[in-house]
Amino acid sequence: MDIPRIFNITESAHRIHNPFTPEKLATLGAALRLDSGIRMLDLGSGSGEMLGTWARDYGIVGVGIDMSRLFSKQAKLRAEELGVTDQVVFIHGDAAGYVAGEKVGVAACLGATWIGGGVVGTIELLAKSLCTKGIILIGEPYWLQIPPTEDVAKGCGADSISDFLMLPELLASFDGLDFDVVEMVLADQEGWDRYEAAKWLTMRRWLESNPDDDFAKDVRAKLTLEPKRYAAYTREYLGWGVFALMAR
Repeated sequence: MDIPRIFNITESAHRIHNPFTPEKLATLGAALRLDSGIRMLDLGSGSGEMLGTWARDYGIVGVGIDMSRLFSKQAKLRAEELGVTDQVVFIHGDAAGYVAGEKVGVAACLGATWIGGGVVGTIELLAKSLCTKGIILIGEPYWLQIPPTEDVAKGCGADSISDFLMLPELLASFDGLDFDVVEMVLADQEGWDRYEAAKWLTMRRWLESNPDDDFAKDVRAKLTLEPKRYAAYTREYLGWGVFALMAR
């Protein structure tokens, strides 16, 4: 069980697998007013930066599940580095359908709502692990401006314009599910640049170390395309944020 190889290559040097900087992640943790000992579930936990740093800074405990073997290994190493191995556990596995054995105060899925078949399904899944008055965290893209064509939407990594909403409509969709939006922290341009541009050096270094790998031609093609694609499409049209929700 693993994610597609290209992601394990391009994001192998990332600690945060979305357009958040460490400062944004810290801002989110502070905004949630986390109490020491609160239990957290993170579906699609990546390299464990959110759980690990929040365990260190706020004393939370929690479990993270991710399908990437590499990211799961990195998460465990990061927990050791942060000195929080007694507070957090990282599981390599499929988070789809995962429900915590013990109710949690925070249930999160940041940038991986495919786990529940979309935003609505992921919220429904997270709610199964949530205690009364708990908080759901959803990390999701939104349009900064509506792409003029479907080809532009595809350049942003979407299948179609209808995949994402403008920010006001995204917030209204949570209201329609009978949730209050109680906080949000939005990625900025610096976060997007660090998330996307950091992949380019990683790909170049990988190509230098693996010139004879059968996958090298695919990585080379992606490295050649990505800076231009990002500048023309994602950077102009796509936003991303984490939204904190509480059921009414």
